[in-house]
Amino acid sequence: MQAPDPIAFTLFGIDIRWYGLLIGLAFMIGVLISYKRAPILGLNPDHVLDFCIFMIPASIIGARIYYIIFEWDMYAGNIRAMLDIRSGGLAIHGGLIFGIITAILVCRYHKMNIWDLLDLIFPVVALGQAIGRWGNFFNSEAHGGPTDLPWGILVDGEYVHPTFLYESIWCLLLFYFLMYMTNHRSFRGQITLLYGLLYSLERFFVEGLRTDSLMIGQFRQAQVLSFCVFFFCLFGLLFMRKRKAKAALAEADAAASEGDAAVSETDASVTEGDAATGTDAVDTTAAAPEKAAEVTETEAAEVVAAETEEAKETVETEATEVAETEAEETAPTTQTEA
Repeated sequence: MQAPDPIAFTLFGIDIRWYGLLIGLAFMIGVLISYKRAPILGLNPDHVLDFCIFMIPASIIGARIYYIIFEWDMYAGNIRAMLDIRSGGLAIHGGLIFGIITAILVCRYHKMNIWDLLDLIFPVVALGQAIGRWGNFFNSEAHGGPTDLPWGILVDGEYVHPTFLYESIWCLLLFYFLMYMTNHRSFRGQITLLYGLLYSLERFFVEGLRTDSLMIGQFRQAQVLSFCVFFFCLFGLLFMRKRKAKAALAEADAAASEGDAAVSETDASVTEGDAATGTDAVDTTAAAPEKAAEVTETEAAEVVAAETEEAKETVETEATEVAETEAEETAPTTQTEA
């Protein structure tokens, strides 16, 4: 496979390159996805849009400055060449550094959490890389050394590793993975650290195949930086996961303590209820003799009254009988005398 013409079309005498079109497309798609998904992480979409407005030029400037620094011999004293980004010469690490600085400033202004914003942005950064790497293909740059593999690309009459393709595929898969993890995020900063870990892993090995690497002495700067970022993000993930586990354990202990306190309060309430029941029983027992005495007195009074009434009735009956007897005895005497 051979790279096509790097110029997409000409407008008013100006050549419009595929490189620029693809980078512009990557930024546009990234802004749209970030704006739509901002509420998922509790961010204001308008604040995210503010960030994108400043981030796009800042990241392009940062990517260009970073590239010029490591290719200073090529650009020293040539301002026009420094400004000519249409022909390539953007380093992703420089763009990321300036983009993160912009994110920090915007978050301070809008009082947003920096980790929430970075977790939102980095999945689309991976997508942007997957798209933008094809600009390297059109420019016949950022390729690897000679290869006889069937997917090699033809550059200057020689088949070489399509390292842009390796990174494009990796970043596309990374985009889908990070989008999934965003919906299952365990802690703030997790998506950012996962991006740094996984992209650095790929970049370290793919960079070893390239023939146009930026150098730090005898070392490829992208490999040195990827090595450092990989272990930084790895330790960051382990630390954050351990801290989350401790926080979960502390919450569990606190919940258990609250449960024990609730049980103790319940036991105390039951004890107070039992004590109250016992007091009522004692009061009832103490009052029983009094009630019994009252009942006895009442019955005695009723008995006395009944006996008195019976005696009264007996006396009256006897008196009546005596009177009748005397009357009968007096009646015959009177008849005799007559």
